[in-house]
Parts: sequence; C-alpha cells; structure tokens
Amino acid sequence: MKIDLALIGGTGLYAFPGLEEPRRHEVTTRWGAPSAPVVTGMLKDRRVAFLARHGEGHTLTPHRINYRANIAALYELGARRVIGVNAVGGIRADMAPRAIVLPDQLIDYTSGRVSSFCDAEGEAVLHIDFSEPYSANLRAELLAAAQRARIAVIAGGCYGATQGPRLETNAEIERMRRDGCHLVGMTGMPEAALARELGIEYACLALVANWAAGCDPHAAQISMEEIHAHLAAATAQVPPIIAALLET
Repeated sequence: MKIDLALIGGTGLYAFPGLEEPRRHEVTTRWGAPSAPVVTGMLKDRRVAFLARHGEGHTLTPHRINYRANIAALYELGARRVIGVNAVGGIRADMAPRAIVLPDQLIDYTSGRVSSFCDAEGEAVLHIDFSEPYSANLRAELLAAAQRARIAVIAGGCYGATQGPRLETNAEIERMRRDGCHLVGMTGMPEAALARELGIEYACLALVANWAAGCDPHAAQISMEEIHAHLAAATAQVPPIIAALLET
C-alpha cells in the first residue's frame, strides 16, 4: 500500500477529520502492537494514515507508549513521510499558548525508554546521523502549506523532550532554557530517532497548550481546563495545514 503521508496524533488529536473511505488496520509488528489501530483513508485524493499516539481513548502515558511499534506499523503499511503532532509547553516568549511551531532541533531528557530498533537480539548496530533531527524538506513543505492556508506557524526552535507524565518544575524549565530549549514536551523522543533509523522523513508540528512552568508573563498557575481549551484551538488548525500540504 502506498501511503502519501502519515500523521501521529498527540494529546487532543485522536482521529483525523475528513478522511474518506476510512479503513482500520490492526497491525502487529515484531515490536508488539501500536498504540491504536492505524486508520487509512483518502484526503485531497491522497492516501493518508493516522495513528493516535496515546491510544484512541488517551490511555497511554508518554513513557509507556510503544514508540517502536508505532513507527514500525506505519512503515510496514507503506508510510515514508510522517508528521508527529505534539502538545507542548512554551518556553520562548513568542511561543505562547495556541502557537504552532515547526521545531528544527531537540534535546532528549527522557530516561528508560527503548530508543532504538537496534536494541534487540540479532539486530545490527546502527549509528544514525541525528545532527538535524527533523526532515528539512518536510518542514519546508509544512511551512509553505501553512502559509497557503493563512495559518501562522513559527519556523524553528528547540524541542526539549521530558519523561512525564507530570509537568516540569520551575527549576527544570529554567535549566532547559539555559540549555537552549524553546518548547517542552513528553513524546518527541524516541519517536524522531526511530523514524530516522528507518529512513522515514519526519517532522514535528508542535501545538503550544500552555506556558511551561515559570514562563507565564502573568505568573498564573497552570490549569488543565486552560490547557485543553488552548490545545483544542491549536488542533483545529492542523487539518487545513495538512490539506494544503496534500494539494501540492
């Protein structure tokens, strides 16, 4: 099966609207089952695959996601271009709630996650070049698509991946700021590295749901109600960006 584009939906995006002729695929990989069935369908006369990263009912915490199975399932179905949609916190001043960001760098602060396909009996050790963790071509296409859709997107930025599921302390975010992080999320790794190991073009579409700890200029306490509202507003901008991308 030829998949023109695959999307991995994060918090708040558990199904992709507008897919025609949807078909659910119960995939089992060498690495186990993915977070949810992969749904394929047609959008703008192109075949699209969608996978809910946390499960369709958001039952999986970030550190318990089977990232290897997710990436392998999409690859086995024919996906070679993947966009990861990630809910994040904003650290940099211009990355306020509801902003949409296309990061170009990341720093991995996670621990204990299985982070490579090589970490299995009989697999050859593969040292990937990960100096540029996201596909420059796919990022450029996404940016151009957002411009055609007249949706503001911030190009560039460093995503810091933390363990979760708790949010970070003020001191942790301050350290990340010193390290050069502009966004903080919990699911950016090892997803990006696994895609690189399989030769998949991968880009992150980061949706800012809240200010990271200590970054709100009004010093307000983070509330889940506000996070969900901001995330819903940002998530609503994803389908038109993807539609514009597929029109090319």
